[in-house]
Amino acid sequence: MTKKIRAASVQFQHAPGDKQANLEKIRGFVERAAAQGVELIAFPEMCVTGYWHVRNLARADVDALAEPFPQGPTTAALLSLSKEHGMTVGAGLIERAADGSLYNAYVVAMPDGRVERHRKLHAFEGPHMRSGDSYTVFDTPHGWRVGVLICYDNNIVENARVTALSGAEILLAPHQTGGCRSRSPRAMGAIDPALWERRREDPAAVEAEFRGPKGRGWLMRWLPSRAHDNGMFLLFSNGVGVDDDEVRTGNAMILDPYGEVLVETCKADDDMVLADLDAEVIPTSSGRRWLSARRPELYGPLAVPTGRERDTRSVRFALE
Repeated sequence: MTKKIRAASVQFQHAPGDKQANLEKIRGFVERAAAQGVELIAFPEMCVTGYWHVRNLARADVDALAEPFPQGPTTAALLSLSKEHGMTVGAGLIERAADGSLYNAYVVAMPDGRVERHRKLHAFEGPHMRSGDSYTVFDTPHGWRVGVLICYDNNIVENARVTALSGAEILLAPHQTGGCRSRSPRAMGAIDPALWERRREDPAAVEAEFRGPKGRGWLMRWLPSRAHDNGMFLLFSNGVGVDDDEVRTGNAMILDPYGEVLVETCKADDDMVLADLDAEVIPTSSGRRWLSARRPELYGPLAVPTGRERDTRSVRFALE
């Protein structure tokens, strides 16, 4: 019998700074997922604390939103949900480290009481946030090896490759993206908030933006390759709707190790997609076979600084 798991990916519009309201949304989705036999669920980046408004907060205000790990109340809430429903649950928040440093972090709670945390490697959400310095790959009670990369982490191909080389079969990819302002003429672009506000009367207008080059069209240029080139399933979870002065495009989806989209949504609303993942397809996927053809002796230059490296914040806001 091959190894299988039912997985879900969620998109939802968070309430900035209202952790209780956001945790209630998470609880509602977990309960819905449990009724459908889901064993692994991914929620978006910083969905517990809120995301884009954080860049304009004073440090004291960001600190007030942050929590320690693993002692914080959100971690406890996620662990309780996980144990209650026998489900591995991942959600994003702001972590306050023991030395006071603040991180964009993703907590994964498991039904056996274990909990893992990934710190975003390429943080840019305001001057008070630090970037993490390690990869996060772990085994779940359901028998799968899972990795986490948060939003911009997934843009850097080396991060996905290292995660795969660490044995990840499933990549959790929580985001807050789509509809982002960019200096690149071919990378997303702002969406008129009025389209979102009129989504009940005219859903086709805003959903066309979600499917187009500001949303799905942009994702399809690169996201499937992270799954395909590394032979991993990928759970893309994202915010949706107005997020401070931008509109997130949702586009929650699950991709297989061939880079094919198994299930997706372009709905202009909170939504959840789910799929049954079968480990049998991993060994025969192109990416997983390509990993065996690597020649590490040639790759030394990848770890040598070129002198052109810059911190992610300056790259994100000065070059794109």
